[in-house]
Amino acid sequence: MIREYKLSELDFFPLLNPPEKQETCSNHYFVFKDRKILLISGEGDLRLPSACNITSFKIDIQRKQYLGEFGGFSCFAAETIDDLTENKSVVFEDIRKLPGIIGETVAAIAGRAVHLLEWDKNTLYCGHCGSGTLWKSDERAKECTECGLLFFPKISPAIIVMIEKDNKILMARSPHFPPNRYGLIAGFVEPGESIEEAVVREVIEEVGIRIRGISYFGSQPWPYPDSLMIAFTAKYLEGEIRFNDGEIEEADWFSYDEIPHLPGNTSISGKLVEHFISGQRIRSI
Repeated sequence: MIREYKLSELDFFPLLNPPEKQETCSNHYFVFKDRKILLISGEGDLRLPSACNITSFKIDIQRKQYLGEFGGFSCFAAETIDDLTENKSVVFEDIRKLPGIIGETVAAIAGRAVHLLEWDKNTLYCGHCGSGTLWKSDERAKECTECGLLFFPKISPAIIVMIEKDNKILMARSPHFPPNRYGLIAGFVEPGESIEEAVVREVIEEVGIRIRGISYFGSQPWPYPDSLMIAFTAKYLEGEIRFNDGEIEEADWFSYDEIPHLPGNTSISGKLVEHFISGQRIRSI
């Protein structure tokens, strides 16, 4: 049995400072080791550890920071160096698998947690003068103790686009993909360009075609390590597919029943492909 948190439990409010009085045993902890999240196994399900679990299992936590309130209780992010291999009640899971284990909303909070932990580690010192940084109490930011430079959590915007032509979509293979795995065209937004310009540029760079009718589809935080995926749909305009050596090794047009590998529908890529498949099935009725 896999536990999914009910909607009534999903009221998450990002906050800066924990309340002075709190039920510590009921606090939720998002604890990571090597970007894998610690979960408690028991009674046939997996769940987040509580503060009492942290104490009773003697889990050494580091870099603890407050995230906000979740399900009415305080919520913390932390890291551990313990491997806990002898504790059969503790497992470490890849955070990409979390939507299917504890639900999409809780997985999103976990993404926020690991994103902030990585940012914290990468901003211990000021990139301008080399002095140490300290947390600010009035906003989620860090400040250089010497020159006062502020550091806010880094978010790297990236686009992903599903291109349609004659009831088919364009999918491409990167050299590092597993066998038979294809994906949509995606890439980071560069300085000085709009996200729409990034869509056009990435498509030309990776597969050499031109597109029209760019439409916003949705977005998704993607903490691998600090991206925000911004999704679009578009229509083919002109050009022949040609590969960008090193980035793409194969690309082709696929009808809804030819798609070689369906991405999970918890990712924005999967939602785009499912949107296309659903539309094609309706047309075929």
